Amino acid sequence: MTDSTAKSDWWRSAVIYQIYPRSFADSNGDGLGDLPGISARLPQLSELLIDAVWLSPFYTSPQRDAGYDVADYCDVDPVFGTLDDFDYLVAEAKRLDLRVIIDLVPNHTSSDHVWFRDAVAAGPGSPERSHYLFRDGRGVDGTEPPNNWQSVFGGPAWTRLTGPDGTPEQWYLHLFDVSQPDLDWTDPWVHEQFHDILRFWLRRGVDGFRVDVAHGLVKKVGLPDYSPPADDDSASMTAPGDVPYWAQPGVHKIYREWHSVLAEFGPDRILCAEAWVEPLSKLADWVRPDEMQQAFNFRFLEAPWSAPAIRDAIADSIEAFDTVGAAPTWVLSNHDVVRHASRLGMNPPPPQGVGIGRGTEPKPDAALGLRRARAETLLMLALPGGAYLYQGEELGLPEDTELADSARQDPAFYRTHGAVYGRDGCRVPIPWEADAPGFGFSPTGKSWLPQPAEWARFARDRQEAEPNGTLRMYRDAIALRRDLKLGSGAVEWLTGYADDIVAFRNGAVTIISNVGETRVALPAGTIVQSSEPLSGRELPPNVTAWLA
Repeated sequence: MTDSTAKSDWWRSAVIYQIYPRSFADSNGDGLGDLPGISARLPQLSELLIDAVWLSPFYTSPQRDAGYDVADYCDVDPVFGTLDDFDYLVAEAKRLDLRVIIDLVPNHTSSDHVWFRDAVAAGPGSPERSHYLFRDGRGVDGTEPPNNWQSVFGGPAWTRLTGPDGTPEQWYLHLFDVSQPDLDWTDPWVHEQFHDILRFWLRRGVDGFRVDVAHGLVKKVGLPDYSPPADDDSASMTAPGDVPYWAQPGVHKIYREWHSVLAEFGPDRILCAEAWVEPLSKLADWVRPDEMQQAFNFRFLEAPWSAPAIRDAIADSIEAFDTVGAAPTWVLSNHDVVRHASRLGMNPPPPQGVGIGRGTEPKPDAALGLRRARAETLLMLALPGGAYLYQGEELGLPEDTELADSARQDPAFYRTHGAVYGRDGCRVPIPWEADAPGFGFSPTGKSWLPQPAEWARFARDRQEAEPNGTLRMYRDAIALRRDLKLGSGAVEWLTGYADDIVAFRNGAVTIISNVGETRVALPAGTIVQSSEPLSGRELPPNVTAWLA
């Protein structure tokens, strides 16, 4: 393995690439990406000099929420392949010096999971029911939900069962879709099952887990009513203050247990938290030495295009994570948020989970969004800590803002009756070859979400030929980041610049990002810049440069 992947604390400076399997590469022509498709494309990812790949769920699932509704945690859904295909993928990744991280979804299962089916069949008061959050209803004959909680996907977070004879029965909690019942993590049996699941995949060679909704597993005792602030949107997963279903202290016991399980397999296996937690000082609790190794930095992702906001997000993150001896983990796009090539072309962008659609006005400024996205990516890759990339961002892919309502599949769109567009726009299958069927995603041209015709210009083979293209910028920046050891460096803020400039040093490199509207003078020496070659010694607006 390379120096950056061989050490036991490799994650502290790693660049990790997220693969959304159904939208990455389809090997059999059915329109859904699969594990053999990923394996075939890994050599092209290796050319980016990334350290690891993270796979979104590929488990057995009815796919009502694109695989985040798991029906069997220890098998591969046939639409993605087989366990043998997974083993081959891991072996191919190792051959290419890539580590493999997989998603784990512990907050809820699918309603098709045998655990839930057994719980429904067993009836109230049974041990099987204790695995989930079943409760009697309130009001006359239990006709009212146990509390007033609302689903992240819209509508009530409780659904009432009906017995075989048609008699109304208990209610069950689902913070997401009705088909995603929440597990009850006060039950020791649930803990034991997930310890076994972790070991199952660790034995197959995975290097870690990205933990979905890592701040949501434990609910406040008594499940009290909660009404979010008036300015908080229903799609938010953020924990503003004491929310009874987000960021409860009991989650930390779970991750200390998991930390011990991973340690059985060596010091280099990791847990990464998807935890929408504020303030950053609270998020740092997830990455204490005996818990997780990484936590996504959504404060940085959600920072507006403003130099003070970006500087504060960076400085606050480094300070908060440093208090527990952890490295920050930076990210700008993923499968749940509007792609930053579009998000940064809007003022303001939509809240997390709301998405963009045909009725959104004004639409993103595509040219401005891509210019800013390249600038902020280059800024991110110069920061110390780990960095995550989302498939297609290295091509400059924007959000698909013109998906027809009839093509949408995100449950949030349907549960809100179209009031929320949801996340389909960032999940459209990515283009590989401009002139191939389905842009090379699928040999038949089929695609589970339709690909915009204009995406031909973003196809990887077109990007390969662009000397100043986005793909070249990513490759150059990641290579320099590795060579100059920026991921294990430190930020030294530079003074003397205007308030709309982000300027710092990391080791031997000076990083200057122009977040303002006027050109700024540059010192000598340029090794990479986010947009067109520099003219003279001035940095244009919405451009980042590294200098040495």
